[in-house]
Amino acid sequence: MTFTLDSITGCPPFPSLTVAAPAPFATDSGDAHLKQSKVMIVDDEAINIKILRRLLELEGFSDFVTTSNAPTALSLIRQEQPDIVLLDLMMPYVSGLDILSQIRADEEICYIPVVILTAVTDRETRVRAVELGATDFLNKPIDASELLPRVRNVLVVKSHQDRLRHHSDDLEAAVRERTAELEKSRRDLVHCLARAAEYRDDDTGQHVLRVGRYARLIAEALGLPEDLIEMLEQAALLHDIGKIGIPDAVLLKPGSLTEDEFALMQKHPGFGKRILSSYSSNEEHVLKRHAEVGAHILEVGSSRLLDLARTIALTHHEHWDGSGYPLGLKGTDIPLVGRITAVADVFDALSSRRSYKKAFPLDECFEIMQESRGTQFDPEVLDAFLSVRDKVVNVQLYFADEN
Repeated sequence: MTFTLDSITGCPPFPSLTVAAPAPFATDSGDAHLKQSKVMIVDDEAINIKILRRLLELEGFSDFVTTSNAPTALSLIRQEQPDIVLLDLMMPYVSGLDILSQIRADEEICYIPVVILTAVTDRETRVRAVELGATDFLNKPIDASELLPRVRNVLVVKSHQDRLRHHSDDLEAAVRERTAELEKSRRDLVHCLARAAEYRDDDTGQHVLRVGRYARLIAEALGLPEDLIEMLEQAALLHDIGKIGIPDAVLLKPGSLTEDEFALMQKHPGFGKRILSSYSSNEEHVLKRHAEVGAHILEVGSSRLLDLARTIALTHHEHWDGSGYPLGLKGTDIPLVGRITAVADVFDALSSRRSYKKAFPLDECFEIMQESRGTQFDPEVLDAFLSVRDKVVNVQLYFADEN
């Protein structure tokens, strides 16, 4: 038995499109899902579209997108995102090869399988179609017994590819989620460790948060890479970890402090002439050790964050003119992250109240910082800090101490 056009569509006979009767289409547990696929048919002959559609409808397919206008086919494919495209090869204005080439060049639709419908039998055209990414071929006139298995096979392969792609997407999402969890854990641990040191003489622990944020603002003003900026803010939180190595007798003495004790209570030297006062050589040695102790504490593993934090802990006491400690580095021999954190830390010390001093007025803080430009501070780093004064003030307000 054969299917003719009038027996399928009710239209007048069209002898050239007589097709063989379909063989029974094998079914399995996946067929029901496959038959829900969206099938797109592109052919300049409307009658060909009707035959293909009817043959597929007889086997349970119901979701179709069709067009006989080749120039609009590509935009329709992008819009509809079909599961398979049955594409005529020989069409006016735009050939099937042109459409196939554009499909494969478009990242959004390049994965869609394309079955070429053609009466052309020359080897060169078929090879060209394969080179452009044709998934399969169907010869005209269409043989129904060949059409249905080929469409099914193509859809089965696409279904597996979709599963793999979705599985890959799920894995990537899981990795992103896990990475975010690890990043949050790392941040929490850094904050806890930083505050553990800071709570020894700052019962709010906000100092380290402000210093980290100031360091970020400076790095942004200097135009440093975003990944370094992000890590610098975290690493700067640990700049005072060496306080753990300062004796409690110096940090926690109750009552009024002598001048020497007041100097020892400073978290860092070099706050400027208006803050620092002289102290004994023995006490100076004790205080200076906290930088080295902090660096030693952070000498664990090979984490980039800890490497950065260790550098900051060791070098944020150094002065641009070489008068700092513990290494007496000068100028650009001081790592940039140390120079940045030095500016951030000194400003916060000036502008914050401590048990041993009152906070300096804001304008006076900036004036003191400016007086140390080129001596204590790297001029470029200080200028970057001063250029974001408004943002600095906002950080002060946001992370203000409770007292």
